[in-house]
Amino acid sequence: MTNNFISKERNKLKYFVGNWKMFGDLDSFKIIKRIRQFYIKFRTSDKKNKIILCVPNTLIGFYKKKLNSKIILLGAQNCSQHKNYGAFTGSVSALMLKKAGAEFIILGHSENRMEGETSQLIKRKIKSALSENLNVIFCIGETASEKKGGKTLPVLYNQLKNSIDKKFDLNKIIFAYEPVWSIGTGKTPHMRYLQKITMYIKHFFKTKKYINVLYGGSVNDKNIKEFSKLAPFMDGFLIGGASQSSKKFIDIIKNYYK
Repeated sequence: MTNNFISKERNKLKYFVGNWKMFGDLDSFKIIKRIRQFYIKFRTSDKKNKIILCVPNTLIGFYKKKLNSKIILLGAQNCSQHKNYGAFTGSVSALMLKKAGAEFIILGHSENRMEGETSQLIKRKIKSALSENLNVIFCIGETASEKKGGKTLPVLYNQLKNSIDKKFDLNKIIFAYEPVWSIGTGKTPHMRYLQKITMYIKHFFKTKKYINVLYGGSVNDKNIKEFSKLAPFMDGFLIGGASQSSKKFIDIIKNYYK
């Protein structure tokens, strides 16, 4: 399949995004240091990729100063829907994250949806993040029961329709398909199924703009080679637990290109 959505030139760029979740401290910078050392040697003209690590808010400012380069980009994992500053105890705004050094932010993750985040709330968070020029990694996905009931596409339709405003700049949004039934379970979608979902998301907005779609859910150094078969359609990966280990994260990147 070849069209403006499957551009060979654009698809040379692959994203490897690590979601550290509730993990890490100041000493954990050694993980990023090892990844950076590997990536400096690994980069070549025919391997265009971006490494983004979304770490806890407590680490963004410290890591940003220690990195002092564009080799690895930093992201946050959530933000308040409220803009700027205000009387919202315990909340962190997109503005604060941007000033701390974040360039990306994960929003709509299933773990936050399970804590009560609605599509309407996520939409407000996306709007706030975009207003601060943060790049949004927007997560969508169905549960096991929804998949079993054949409701995957209706679920994705509602998540996309109710969270993405027509006025949003799609160039600043990366879509991450993370089936809830796959996260942390070791179960992954069949490649044909994953290709179908990826193309559904890419065509959803009926735009000529290129839509970046990542996959997340039990990605590891063993199954990454199978996922590499979807290179013409998929733009990278959102990696959870494996990103907390420099060796596992590095092996994922190396094995993808083998």
